[in-house]
Amino acid sequence: MRKKLILLGSFLMAALLALGTMAPMPVQAATFQIDFETESAAICLVNVDTGTVVYEKNADERRAQASLTKVMTFIVASEHITDPENTKITASEFDIHSLDGTGSSMANVLAGETFSALDWYYALMVPSGNDAAMVLADFVGGGCTGETSSQENIDNFVQMMNDKAQEMGLTNTHFANPHGLDQENHYTSARDSCTIAQYAMQLSHFMDIVTTSSYELPDSNLRTKAEIDTLYSTNFMQNPQYEEYYYEYVKGIKTGTETNAGRCIVTSANNGKYTYICTALGAPDQNADGTTVETNGAMLDTKKLYQWAFENLEIKPIVNMDVPVTEIGLELAWQRDTLKLMPESNLSVLLPKDIEISSIIATPNEDVPESVVAPVTKGQVLGSATLSYANQELGTIQLIADEDIPRSDLLYYLQGIRDVVTNKWFIFAVIVFVILFIVYLIISTIYNRRNRRRRRVKNYRRL
Repeated sequence: MRKKLILLGSFLMAALLALGTMAPMPVQAATFQIDFETESAAICLVNVDTGTVVYEKNADERRAQASLTKVMTFIVASEHITDPENTKITASEFDIHSLDGTGSSMANVLAGETFSALDWYYALMVPSGNDAAMVLADFVGGGCTGETSSQENIDNFVQMMNDKAQEMGLTNTHFANPHGLDQENHYTSARDSCTIAQYAMQLSHFMDIVTTSSYELPDSNLRTKAEIDTLYSTNFMQNPQYEEYYYEYVKGIKTGTETNAGRCIVTSANNGKYTYICTALGAPDQNADGTTVETNGAMLDTKKLYQWAFENLEIKPIVNMDVPVTEIGLELAWQRDTLKLMPESNLSVLLPKDIEISSIIATPNEDVPESVVAPVTKGQVLGSATLSYANQELGTIQLIADEDIPRSDLLYYLQGIRDVVTNKWFIFAVIVFVILFIVYLIISTIYNRRNRRRRRVKNYRRL
């Protein structure tokens, strides 16, 4: 009997451990609705503080990316040039003249001109210099020596860009050049672009560069500072002179325009409380008659989305660790038959400001057992619950025991006895025993009767 009870207890403990190690369901975010139309073909707006995608439109569609490419160019270059202030890089004839006839944006540097890598970063990001992109790609792709200049170096650098995209888990991004001119197999998605921008924002010098409205290159080996054109930012959203696009909270990052790409922009915005990243791709660049569209729809979309987000959304605490979510049955605990399940941690979610916290519902999931068997440890995970409002899932939280509950040894052994006596094999054995006992009684009775009869006959003969 003792052996059977020990086995039973081991089984119950194993079951509790299995429940305690269940993984939570993946967190999901609510979908938010905007009250205006957007011109861009693809958009992704992310709240950086929570990682919540608050608005998306064709966010995973592969599209030409124009000069948004240069954010990845910066990433790869900066991760291979360890001392940008003191690393000198000279533009080669190949770097400059390979772009002849493209009519693309340039920093207007000269072949043979030398600047620090940091200066080349400014030339890359502020005026969107394709020449600076070639210089950096040639230098890094050639092993950061500057000894040779060739298309092979550029190809090596582009491979580094694609390797970095793969490392970052970008499934809808591929590069064919370091500058962003239209080329086959050169694309990104709005969601991937936000990921690239967020990564770059953590790198040294990046935010200082992309929030710069104008930059003056220093004296070079060929020209004085006075002879070099000032570099002006292409991002009108951070320039008050462009009132239609300007938005005070915008911080960088990169614009882009190409025939296939249309007008594109990736930006960040911070109002002192929340931070967002927004990518808008494929806003119209040309009218049906071939004339240029006067307004930049990508910038207008971005401005309206930021205004909407800051005005309508806020992070709200929706889970309190001190308030139980549900109760379940409790077995083998003395004078206790229920156990409260609490949230494992506090949880805050980005929600519309007009949402009442009381309207948020916590629904226990199927992994929550109907009951558990003591002993129970405080903090032991016993399932999960899904949080929702208006039939939209906000996320999932783990549920834990709110206190230590010891096992009652008396109830434990009584339970063991009950389990034994209600076991079908035990009942079968009892039935068999009863049948055999009855058979034994019948046989014994018959045998005794025969013996008595024989004794009477024997005694009669003696008479």
